[in-house]
Amino acid sequence: MALPGLHRAELVLLAAAFLAGAVVAAAVVRTQGSFKGQCPIYGTALWNGSSLALSSSSAPSLCYFVAGVSGFLALYGLLLLFYWIYSSCLEDSQRSPLGLRISVGLSAMAIFLVLVSSCILRFGTKTLCASIIHSKIVDCCSDAQKLSWVPPGTGLHFYSTLYDAEASSWVNLVLWCLLLALQLLQWKWEAPSFQPLERGDPEWSSETDALFGSRPFRP
Repeated sequence: MALPGLHRAELVLLAAAFLAGAVVAAAVVRTQGSFKGQCPIYGTALWNGSSLALSSSSAPSLCYFVAGVSGFLALYGLLLLFYWIYSSCLEDSQRSPLGLRISVGLSAMAIFLVLVSSCILRFGTKTLCASIIHSKIVDCCSDAQKLSWVPPGTGLHFYSTLYDAEASSWVNLVLWCLLLALQLLQWKWEAPSFQPLERGDPEWSSETDALFGSRPFRP
C-alpha cells in the first residue's frame, strides 16, 4: 500500500535529517579527539610565544551532549525511515491518529534539542575564536589552523570542523521544523471536520421532524 504524498515527503526530510545529524556528531567527535578528549567549545586558547595551547576547556559532557543529541536524532530518523519503507510494502501502512500525535510531540522535542545544540556550537565556537583573535597573532580564526599547537598536532582543522558542525546543525533544525509542519498539516487534514446543519440539508429535516413533528404537506 503506497504512502500518502505528505508522508513520502516526510520520509525524504527524515533521510536528510539523518545525514545532517550524522555530520554534526562526527564533526564534534573529531574535534574533541583532535584536542585529546578536551572539549574546545567555550574554551580559551593562549599564545605562549611559539604555539597555541588550549588553556581552558569545557566539560567533556558538553561535547558529548551535542554529539549525542545529533547522533541519537540521526539514528531515530534512520530507524523511522526504514520502518516506513518496510511498512509501505505491507497492506496496512497507514499511521494511526495516536501515532501521528506521538510523532508531532517527538518532532517538537527534537527541534528544541537541535536548537540548543546549534546555539552551543555557535556561541561556543565564537568564544574560542575570540580568545585566539585576542592574542593578536591572527586576524581570523581560520588562520589559527595554520599555527602549531601544544601538544603537537592538536587543533588541526578545528575551525573548519566546528564550522561544518554548526552549519549542519542549523540545516538539521530547518529540516526538523519542516517535518513538524508536515506532521501538523497531516494532523489537520485527518481530523474530522464538524459542519453545522443548514435548513436545506436532509439531516436538518430529520432532526427537526424528530423534535417538533413533521410539518403538514401544503399543495
